[in-house]
Amino acid sequence: MKQVVKTMAKLLSIFGFLLFFLGCGGDADPSKLFSIQLEGNKNKFQQNQQVGVAIKNKKEIEIGQVHYFIDGQELPITNGKLTFNQKTLGNKILVARISLEEKSVEIQKKIRLLAARAPEVYTYEIINTYPHDPTAYTQGLEFNNGVLFESTGKRGASTLRKVNFETGEILQKIDLDKSVFGEGLTLLNDQLYLLTWQSGIGYVYNPSNFEKIKNFSYGESREGWGLCNDGEKLFKSDGTEKIWFLDPSTLEEQGHIETVTHKSIFNMANELEYVDGKLYANVYQKESMMIIDAVSGAIEGVINFGGLKNKVNKGPQWDEGNSVLNGVAYHKERGTFFVTGKNWDKLFEVKIRKKS
Repeated sequence: MKQVVKTMAKLLSIFGFLLFFLGCGGDADPSKLFSIQLEGNKNKFQQNQQVGVAIKNKKEIEIGQVHYFIDGQELPITNGKLTFNQKTLGNKILVARISLEEKSVEIQKKIRLLAARAPEVYTYEIINTYPHDPTAYTQGLEFNNGVLFESTGKRGASTLRKVNFETGEILQKIDLDKSVFGEGLTLLNDQLYLLTWQSGIGYVYNPSNFEKIKNFSYGESREGWGLCNDGEKLFKSDGTEKIWFLDPSTLEEQGHIETVTHKSIFNMANELEYVDGKLYANVYQKESMMIIDAVSGAIEGVINFGGLKNKVNKGPQWDEGNSVLNGVAYHKERGTFFVTGKNWDKLFEVKIRKKS
């Protein structure tokens, strides 16, 4: 008899569930039944923060277990509190998988995961100053075997060049097609990768003679801005909060991180350099540079380059609105950074240190 009653109750529960859907015009959208409630009704949280969570059951339907996921990873929950222990930060979708009798439904909530701590402030010390071509609208900058590679922008004036950094002498140069706007570059596995801004295309060159090997097209990334590598993959900024990972062989985008502080998502990363697990990124049109964790996207530091621009002579190519700090290269053997700007006549070798 108990088994019969239990079976009847189960059937009635399922029948009631079906009646509800029929009453909604056959629309079985779980979001009309349930919603995710987070402590404080907030949608911004910091990495590793614990947050109270509950399911709002709009029709008081009997439910079983609830599991929570972000990026396919189940989140730990203790005493009704979730721990947002994601490795990557930024815009996320929190998914609740709710058990209903012998089936389950999923509902979602958009949230933002931010950095656990505020960025630390850094400053710089000038070690050396070298001449730099003031006609170069610098976009990308990178050392390889002691030689400085540089890409420049503007349509009709975009170039790829090798430079003797000590004298400023241009050792080798090619002009890009007049229709494209040159952007960031990087070297990996004896290949030189170069972006264009809005043309949706990049180039691969032989770094020894600048012979073009092939073209490649962008995937989901919006534009071409900065480019660097960690020895295995390429990192590409596109003018948004996203920094994309590219396979150096296929040039396909294989995911991304989003750049965030402890308060907001930030979308101004431009020229890139990779050093010891960190991305150094020019902040577009600002006299500063970000230090970004290359795994999580957390902006861990900000380098204030204020005053550097005042040490540059303003030549005929100077444009007060566009002649901004841009270009960062790390010299591994010297352990120093080299920075310059668009149409700057100087290249600065600097050490970066935490502001006291």
